Amino acid sequence: MGTLAMVLAGKKIRTSAESYRADVEGDIENVDSVLKITEIRVHYHLKLQKEKSGDADEAFATYLKLCPAAQSVIGCIRIRDRLELEEALR
Repeated sequence: MGTLAMVLAGKKIRTSAESYRADVEGDIENVDSVLKITEIRVHYHLKLQKEKSGDADEAFATYLKLCPAAQSVIGCIRIRDRLELEEALR
């Protein structure tokens, strides 16, 4: 969440507790008799002004390349992420 929040901040999109959250779940499977995390799913929720949705999409498309945690496990663990945008009331 932190890396995406940083990239969003660079586009002047705020990520307060009221406007930004993530639901995260994952799978642990038995791989050759070893329990292994095989997939992590992150569903981001972001409330923002409608005119900022393009900027949010751009940030989302690039943040994984900057995320230390994701870069540490990509190739070993599948990461599936999605961003749901909701228009914030002014």
